[in-house]
Amino acid sequence: MSAYTACATEIAGCIALHRPPFHDARGSFLKTFHQPEFTTLGLDFAPEEVFVTTSAAGVVRGLHCQWPPKAHAKLVQCVTGAVFDVVLDLRRGSATFGHHLSRQLDAGNGQSLFIPAGCAHGFAVLEAPATLIYLTSCPHDPAHDGGVRWDSAGIAWPISTPVVSARDRALPALCDLQSPFHD
Repeated sequence: MSAYTACATEIAGCIALHRPPFHDARGSFLKTFHQPEFTTLGLDFAPEEVFVTTSAAGVVRGLHCQWPPKAHAKLVQCVTGAVFDVVLDLRRGSATFGHHLSRQLDAGNGQSLFIPAGCAHGFAVLEAPATLIYLTSCPHDPAHDGGVRWDSAGIAWPISTPVVSARDRALPALCDLQSPFHD
């Protein structure tokens, strides 16, 4: 039996996972990924690269994805601080194309999100510093790096004047995107 609790979300293929941390007098221990348990859950995911980001208060990152043929699935988890995490479906033909979901991920709740290829990801920092770990199904390829502008998808971000990178401000609006993803 899997130690993960897995729940489908309103975006097809995006799975909310929970694995409670182990606590004792020394502190805590959390296993963020275990291939046999993912296989048991029916998730075809073999990470090839791991990233860590640490973000300051007021930061919004995203909405990022990697275009085909280098599209990748991601597993994201917050290990310090807290974030308002967002997934946006960019798969043409999907019943939820253009829709998004949001979840709070934080250091104490043991929550993670499995994000399928064809979805963009971003987050707003709720409690800083916020450190996220990303496991991706293929290596980052700058030539296929892409996304959607953070403020163009109808997301009710919890920060009124966010710190956003020049790169993220220059991403196309959702209404201007000719998505290369197909469901």
